[in-house]
Amino acid sequence: MEKDSLRRIKISAPQKGSGKRIDLFLSQEDIGLSRAFIQKLISDHNILVDGKPIKPSHKIKGGEKIDIEVPPLEKPSLEPEDIPLDIAYEDSDLLVVNKEAGMVVHPAAGNYSHTLVNALLFHCHDLSGINGVLRPGIVHRLDKNTSGLLVVAKNDFAHLGLAEQIENRTLLREYIAITWGHMPAEKGAIEAPIGRATKDRKKMAVTRLKGRESLTQYQVLERFDLCDLLSIRLKTGRTHQIRVHLSYLNHPVLGDPEYGGRGKWIKGIYDRDRPFAQKLLSVIERQALHAKKLGFVHPGTKEYKEFDSPLPEDIENVLSLLRR
Repeated sequence: MEKDSLRRIKISAPQKGSGKRIDLFLSQEDIGLSRAFIQKLISDHNILVDGKPIKPSHKIKGGEKIDIEVPPLEKPSLEPEDIPLDIAYEDSDLLVVNKEAGMVVHPAAGNYSHTLVNALLFHCHDLSGINGVLRPGIVHRLDKNTSGLLVVAKNDFAHLGLAEQIENRTLLREYIAITWGHMPAEKGAIEAPIGRATKDRKKMAVTRLKGRESLTQYQVLERFDLCDLLSIRLKTGRTHQIRVHLSYLNHPVLGDPEYGGRGKWIKGIYDRDRPFAQKLLSVIERQALHAKKLGFVHPGTKEYKEFDSPLPEDIENVLSLLRR
C-alpha cells in the first residue's frame, strides 16, 4: 500500500456571512471534497474554524478562517494486468490505443484495477512519470464509457511534447456523437466555462463561478427525425466537456445517463415518438460518443501522424435504426 502526503487547505469565508452550514459551504468550494467526506473531517476535528473544532451544522457568520487537513489516503500499488489492448500504433516513444467503452483510463477511488494503466504496465513496462504514480503515461483521458483513440507517452520527453500540443490546441481530437434533437446550426462553436456542479460534485456543469475556459467545435454530418450525428473537435480538454456542452444546449448525447441522455428529455423530443426513442436506447447502454480521429506531431521524429478509429458496433446499431 502507498500513502498520499497530508493535504492542507486554507479558506477565508466571505465577509458577509451567508448563514450556510459549513459542510454545505465547503462542498460548494472548488476543493474536490464531497459533503459526506467534509462531515467526516469535521467529526474527526480535521476542520477548524478560527482555530476551533466545530460541528457540521455550524453556520458561516462571515470572515472566518477555515483550516482543513485531509489525512493521507492509502492507495494500493499498481499491478500490471494481462488485459488485451487494441493498439493502433507503437514505437519507443509512445503508443496510440483504441480504448473500448467500459474501461477506466487510470486508477482512482473505486477503480484500482482493470484500468487501461494496469493493462499498459503489463504491455510495455516503461511509461512517463510526469502525471504521478497512478497515471503513468497518461497525457489525456477519455471517460469510462467513451470509446476511441488516445495517445500514451512512454517517456517524459514524449509526454512534454504531446502536452505542449494540447496546450497550444494543435493536437487533433475529433469525436463522433449522436445527440437528441437538432443543433441550432449546421456548424458552430460552444464556448462556455466548465467547473464542478454545485449540487453534485461528481458532475461538471457550465458555470461562471470558478469555471474554466472551454471550447467545443461541432459540425452536423446527418440529421434524423429525433437526432443529429455530429463531428466534434475539442480545442480545450475539460472533464466531460463534450457531454456538458451538448447538455447545456439541451441536446444531450444519446444514452448519456449523467447529463440527460437517458432520462431527462429535451422538451417534446421523447414524447414525439416515445416507442422509437426507447428502441434507440435499447441498443446502446452508454453515451453515443466515440473518439474517432487523433492527430499530432511526433515529439521524436517531428512527423505528423493521424489515426482513425472505426465506429463501434453499438453506435453503428443506433445509426442503422436512425437511417431506416
